[in-house]
Amino acid sequence: MERRDIEIFLTLAEELHFGRSAERLHVSVAMVSKAIKKLERAVGAPLFDRTSRRVTLTPIGQRLDDDIRPAHQQILDGFARAVAAGLGLDGVLRVGFLGTAVAQFVLQVAEAFQARHPACRVEIIESRYADSATLLHGDTVDILLIAATGVHPELNESPVLFCEPSVLAVSARHPFARRDSVSLEDLARDRVLRPRGIPAELDALSVPSHTPGGRPIERGTDFATIQEMLALVGSGRGIFPVPTHAGRYDSRPDVVYIPITDGLPYEWRLIWRAAVETSRIRAFCQAARDFVEANGNPLLAA
Repeated sequence: MERRDIEIFLTLAEELHFGRSAERLHVSVAMVSKAIKKLERAVGAPLFDRTSRRVTLTPIGQRLDDDIRPAHQQILDGFARAVAAGLGLDGVLRVGFLGTAVAQFVLQVAEAFQARHPACRVEIIESRYADSATLLHGDTVDILLIAATGVHPELNESPVLFCEPSVLAVSARHPFARRDSVSLEDLARDRVLRPRGIPAELDALSVPSHTPGGRPIERGTDFATIQEMLALVGSGRGIFPVPTHAGRYDSRPDVVYIPITDGLPYEWRLIWRAAVETSRIRAFCQAARDFVEANGNPLLAA
């Protein structure tokens, strides 16, 4: 008994129609009929009752279907798992993120990814500002969504997935809170909070050491989490530039978000260690790109 004959028998047992079975298997009706006759000769009894109006399983045909269908499905499932393992698309993929809005995007991409690759499970891991630089190197996550470049030769990065303008988080009592916008020059007029544990080159992507006019930017209190930063800003302990989506996802009565007219945009991308790149990582990057292409910027959507 050949595998193709088994597939034809099982398909006809489901469809109970020679034409639909042939169409589903991309073969001719004659091939379906020939395979069934071959099986019936091997069994020594009819497997189907055929009339001009309908096709039904005989009791022997029904028993054969009941006996071999589970085993056939096990073979298919086992082969699919083997292929997934060979492609590196089984197991677990750990995805890091920072912030509520980013978590929603990562979860949506994870759903799309797992629909394509059900053998691979995605674990979502929240990062703190203080941890984000060490998550990859500490082997806590496999891939990290971040609004910066890899800034390290050992890291690979995806193309930019989406961008958003920068705004300045200030206390509701701050003089800037009454303004429609600020500029990078205004950062020299107050203390800018400092994220704890962030490498200097990464920190400089959002907070330069000097304004465009050459004035030094004074740094203030360190913080480790977004909530720590917002509490410090709300209490008037300093200011800090953040992505635009913070105005919606991190709204607080004591914090106001002011557009920075000449601020650098936040460019969101996925980064990972080059030495441990896998098919899982590449597939997740593709799922993220496909999601953004279909849905637009997820952080600025209404």
